[in-house]
Amino acid sequence: MRMLCVDDEPLMLIMLERAVKEAAPEDEVYSFHYQEDLLEDAKKNGCDVAFLDIHMRGMNGVELAKELKAVNPKMNIIFVTGFSEYAGDAMKLHASGYIMKPVTAEEVKKELSDLRFPMVPKKKALLRVQCFGNFDVFLPGGEHVRFERSKAKEIFAYLVHRNGSSCTIKEIAAVLFEDEPYDKKQQNYMQQLTHALMKSLRAVGAEEAVVKDFNALAVNPERLDCDYYRFKELDAGAVNAYQNEYMSQYYWADFYPD
Repeated sequence: MRMLCVDDEPLMLIMLERAVKEAAPEDEVYSFHYQEDLLEDAKKNGCDVAFLDIHMRGMNGVELAKELKAVNPKMNIIFVTGFSEYAGDAMKLHASGYIMKPVTAEEVKKELSDLRFPMVPKKKALLRVQCFGNFDVFLPGGEHVRFERSKAKEIFAYLVHRNGSSCTIKEIAAVLFEDEPYDKKQQNYMQQLTHALMKSLRAVGAEEAVVKDFNALAVNPERLDCDYYRFKELDAGAVNAYQNEYMSQYYWADFYPD
């Protein structure tokens, strides 16, 4: 997850950042002294969880939360404060949590375990999938995934496009080869392509990204970190990354934001 922290008191910000990093050592954590800087970063790079001090000079935490919710209604907001008079206003924003100072890692862990909008940890993703621009696939560490056959990669692209829906082999063939008859020759070819797809995924330890059923395939969205899926979840970073190009190399790819 990508988490942002803000407090206009330097010492309190250090303590908050330390507690969040201790509670979630594998996640991205960034801290800000100024509310405007956090808001700009969330707009540009996205944010899964925002820890906001409520009692700040200028824009208070509740006002900042309203701005962040306009960026992404599903952003998790956790308020942090030494005061309680804002609790009512904070809860009206459907915040994920509310922590009183001094912040501890134990309290942060408790709130992260019960988010209003739970996030699939990136560590569970077997592949990072890029749909905006040209379709491409990477390992979580950034290494490019090589597919044995270009058509096998296109099958995977179509499965990603269908977002977990089960697709029959005949349906996939109709998409990839349009008006060509689904005869014995094409059935054999589709079998070869499916085998090549699974072989390529198996080679990088990502075979579980595709679910096989009798004469049908589907992706497991929970094992993918995909910009298209994040866009549909209103992730600000993914929304900003979309520049009117979606799986550009495939004629059948239509973008459905809803």
